[in-house]
Amino acid sequence: MIYVFLANGFEETEAIAPIDCLRRAGKQVVTVGVGGKTIVGSHQIPVAADITADEISLDDTLEMVILPGGMPGTKNLAASEQVRTAVQYAADNGKWLAAICAAPSVLGKMGLLNGKNAVCYPGFEAELNGAKVGTDAVCADGKTVTARGAGCAMTFGLKLVECLCGKEASDAMAEGLIYQK
Repeated sequence: MIYVFLANGFEETEAIAPIDCLRRAGKQVVTVGVGGKTIVGSHQIPVAADITADEISLDDTLEMVILPGGMPGTKNLAASEQVRTAVQYAADNGKWLAAICAAPSVLGKMGLLNGKNAVCYPGFEAELNGAKVGTDAVCADGKTVTARGAGCAMTFGLKLVECLCGKEASDAMAEGLIYQK
């Protein structure tokens, strides 16, 4: 199971593109509303989450936690005890962590990027505590995947498919989607 946490003010594209890619790959993706079932994105698009943050279950079925960015979505994610608990559970149990745009700052503030290569939206580099900050669209280091922003959302989604299903599956999906870099 993959949890994608949605908080009011999230960047819609950064959530929907990876959800779409992972569901196409046959993964069980569950959207988690932080603060309710209906979450409104930064561009005023309401999204009905599958469950609320109060309903998450942290166990061996969890494969990955994904944090989309956007403002104030990232701040709302960082303020959520359930989000921080899920992120820490994933880190402590060798599960995948993925964050895009400003959201890698949540991982940085928790000390989970120390010594890792990571990327983020320009201006948030200082919040990636201990990371070696790069400028690639998407960066994978161990079981942590970060990406720079909405324009990288499809690349991010395909990288997550590669991490969980293999490069062949990701490449086939990219071809089927007519994805071009």
